[in-house]
Amino acid sequence: MKTTFDLRWERYGDDLTTALTTVYAERSADLARRVQELVRLRFEQRSDELRLLDEARLLRPDWLQQPSQVGYVAYTDRFAGTLRGITDHLDYLQDLGVTYLHLMPLLQPREGANDGGYAVADYRTVRPDLGTMQDLEDLTRHLRAKGISLVVDLVLNHVAREHEWAARARAGERTYRDYFMVFPDRTVPDRYEETLPEVFPDFAPGNFTWDDDLAGWVWTTFNDYQWDVNWANPDVFLEYLDIILGLANRGVEVLRLDAIAFIWKEMGTDCQNQPPVHAITEALRAAVRIAAPAVAFKAEAIVGPKDLIAYFGRGEHYGKVSDIAYHNSLMAQLWSTIASQDTTLLRRALGGFPPKPSTATWGTYIRCHDDIGWAIDDVDAATAGLNGFAHRAFLSDFYSGEFPGSFARGLVFQANEATGDRRISGSLASLAGLERALELSDAGEVDLAVARINLLHAVICGWGGVPLLYMGDEVAMLNDHDFARDPAHADDNRWVHRPVMDWDAVAGLGEDPTSPAARVNAWLRHVLDIRRATPQLHASRESEIIETGDPGVLAVKRDHPIGPMVQVYNMTPNEITLPMACLSETIGETAFELLDGVEWDLTPWTMTLRPYAVHWFR
Repeated sequence: MKTTFDLRWERYGDDLTTALTTVYAERSADLARRVQELVRLRFEQRSDELRLLDEARLLRPDWLQQPSQVGYVAYTDRFAGTLRGITDHLDYLQDLGVTYLHLMPLLQPREGANDGGYAVADYRTVRPDLGTMQDLEDLTRHLRAKGISLVVDLVLNHVAREHEWAARARAGERTYRDYFMVFPDRTVPDRYEETLPEVFPDFAPGNFTWDDDLAGWVWTTFNDYQWDVNWANPDVFLEYLDIILGLANRGVEVLRLDAIAFIWKEMGTDCQNQPPVHAITEALRAAVRIAAPAVAFKAEAIVGPKDLIAYFGRGEHYGKVSDIAYHNSLMAQLWSTIASQDTTLLRRALGGFPPKPSTATWGTYIRCHDDIGWAIDDVDAATAGLNGFAHRAFLSDFYSGEFPGSFARGLVFQANEATGDRRISGSLASLAGLERALELSDAGEVDLAVARINLLHAVICGWGGVPLLYMGDEVAMLNDHDFARDPAHADDNRWVHRPVMDWDAVAGLGEDPTSPAARVNAWLRHVLDIRRATPQLHASRESEIIETGDPGVLAVKRDHPIGPMVQVYNMTPNEITLPMACLSETIGETAFELLDGVEWDLTPWTMTLRPYAVHWFR
């Protein structure tokens, strides 16, 4: 009689072996045999509770696409101190509606500079100040009881120089030297550098670092202490698969595949988004589908629109790569639109976006732990009548507060004089104008800032996908300018938007319902309540942009068998009169406005939208 393992291998084995053959050619048969042995072992070690979760997810494969999904992103220490401390705040997260908790890098990083935890020295150990692997496993059990899935970062592109693999390579072990890309002189690195960009030009120029112990140049895309691993080596694939399955058996339900775009190196390219990346991910995903089908993959692919869809899978990989990916373009376009008060570029860029697989899910967000890069495509800009280079410069000026009349209080991160690239750091509230408004003690500006924050939250909740809320944004926390006083953070201004959670602000929400924090929090909770009861927001559906005739207005249509939904957003601080036909032609003569809870008559010629108005019609 066939076992569950046999049935799953029959279902996903071909995807796995085909993908391995694409990457590893004649070495793939041996690798497939070793993978099958490992997957069977980890499958057999899976707990009864996790096996039950596997079955539940197989019965509801669209679990990540449900409108009830809400994400929350935080650093453990800055949110609650330790993993055990997180448990004390689960009621808060559940009350907010969170079903998906992403705790930023948990695994043991190198001491000293570690790129915010992304220079991992040991994938099998939790940062000691946060807890232990047993604490992690205990936390996942408490989270499951609350209906919350744990998301953990897995850095795929590199390890810390202090990682065991790197240490053994430096000690002269040939096996581990082959885990990295090491060159005896600058001949090959210089050829690669001809087409490679610099990720951190300010403090980590170039992509290779000399190491005396190796007597060679090792590939270091991000920092000199982060060594890129060699995914062309089948042993590296097997190592990471074992790490993934180990975390899955600890109860981790979503793995955020960090820096996935960089893992394959190809001479003459920018070494990002290369085809083997997608085949490798498909093979990893197929193996996980066999051993632990409750686990999903999230691609941390902050790339241009033309490359992003491939992380869900195109062609032969369609729907077989990642389950969820960041909608970086939506994020960048929202900030662009708020600054320019014009939706033309957003409509051109997102209106032409290729459809994702119906089984895939967007992670929609306003900002994250990282800086904001202006992913504005030059062709999209040109179709909107803009110069891409000039518009990106405008956005950097605007959100750093340098542009006349700007309401934003952001900081420039990693200015690159050669390319003109200037990314931006800052919290949602500070970038949306609340910090400046409070400095001015201007009640009118405070109202506008709160309205901007509320509008942005409504868009990411209404677009379709999992809205990802960054810790503190739900109570309008401002920039933490004290970051520079910490020597460990002073050289990286992204810590300005990674504050310690203000639990006093949370406790005070009921004391003054007119405060900015209370107004932002109340609105967000209301939007999330409506979202949960709105089938049109199931992530399998695509958002379609409707032309309204007014560049200040964004209108989004979401079709569904029970009837369409239309969202209307005034992206400007001005009152706008809009032709009612943009609604009535889609919905009919009457509609129910979900957020206000009232019936609308759509027969008048026009409708008036207040500044930063939000309406969801069904």
